[in-house]
Amino acid sequence: MMERVRAVLVTADDTMLVIRRTRPGIPEYWVLPGGGVEPGDASREAALHREIHEEIAGKADIIRLLHTMESDDERQLFYLARIATWSFDDRTGPEFSAEGRGEYALEGIPLTTEGLDGVDLKPEEIAHVLRGAIRAGSLGVEGSL
Repeated sequence: MMERVRAVLVTADDTMLVIRRTRPGIPEYWVLPGGGVEPGDASREAALHREIHEEIAGKADIIRLLHTMESDDERQLFYLARIATWSFDDRTGPEFSAEGRGEYALEGIPLTTEGLDGVDLKPEEIAHVLRGAIRAGSLGVEGSL
């Protein structure tokens, strides 16, 4: 089963970093930074640190596993993390140079239900989980840095 890790990256000013994807013939949508766990990764958390470094040249403190989604052939693990430094200009992931992959743009959106409602975050299930956690005040990222 393929495993993917993704991060809900919360900044010091309580915005969430998301990647806006623009691809020919598809309405734009947003995803959380992350990607596949590779055989050389020591752990899922190590894979997430690698992906954050590749995609946004960032360093994050992982707080906790927030949500897991499973299908027949894939498991996605969503982690809550605080991020203090990042640079979209210094990204190194192979997907950025792949022909036909479209555009990737890093954006910060307010970590509020209104902020989430302003973007088409994929998969919808994680957007739903985040809306519920925001309403319940259960994200628990305060003072975690």
